[in-house]
Amino acid sequence: MKGERSDLRELLAAWPYDAENHVRLVRGADGRELMQVRTPLGIEQYELEGRPDGAQPHGVESVLVHYLERLEAARAAGEEKSFKLNAEECAELFSEGVLYYFRYLHLFQVKDWPRVVRDTQRNIGLFDLVRQYAKRREDRLHLEQWRPYILRMNAVAAAMIDWDAQRHSAALKTVRTALERIEALPELDDETFKFERERSTQALNELADQIETTRPLSELERLERALHVAVEEQQFERAAELRDRIRTLRPPH
Repeated sequence: MKGERSDLRELLAAWPYDAENHVRLVRGADGRELMQVRTPLGIEQYELEGRPDGAQPHGVESVLVHYLERLEAARAAGEEKSFKLNAEECAELFSEGVLYYFRYLHLFQVKDWPRVVRDTQRNIGLFDLVRQYAKRREDRLHLEQWRPYILRMNAVAAAMIDWDAQRHSAALKTVRTALERIEALPELDDETFKFERERSTQALNELADQIETTRPLSELERLERALHVAVEEQQFERAAELRDRIRTLRPPH
């Protein structure tokens, strides 16, 4: 196309860039849901199912699926020990992982927690595949600098699903499990890794505190707090009554 037909200004003017509101979910002509992202200079469009760009590399859903299928074939033939990913194959996986990263980052912004869980879990699988089967050491370590970050994003999205459903205990368990996984990661002499580990640990601890403060108190916890107030205010008869009620609720040792 030439001339005015190639000019996108009218399309862009219909959706001005707003850094606080630049992601939207729309329906395609065939009814499928799509995600559009307004950037300062244009509009990006993401498929919400399958690969973000809609491509089917190697005739399957994704590059990751292709190499997982190759791995399963090697296992079935008893040749897993010889299965390795060369530099070009790792680069192909890295490039695809970036597509999913951008999609789950934007999905996080619109609080589409189930899809964030799906895409982060998918990329964690990519991290694991490369770490175990890449031929070159530099490829095996390449993604590890971001493992704390992706574990955090996965845990936050999963915890938000439970928190929104008032399942506070499940949300807290998810966050604390992620903290344990991040703290147990092997040490890397890499500044990005150290930064992401510290930032992720801090963010997850803050989320745990927020969930804890909104968690409904059990009857025992409510009575224990009331007892603390009664003692502080020297309401001894009230305190004695509360202690008796607490004893009946506490399980025997």
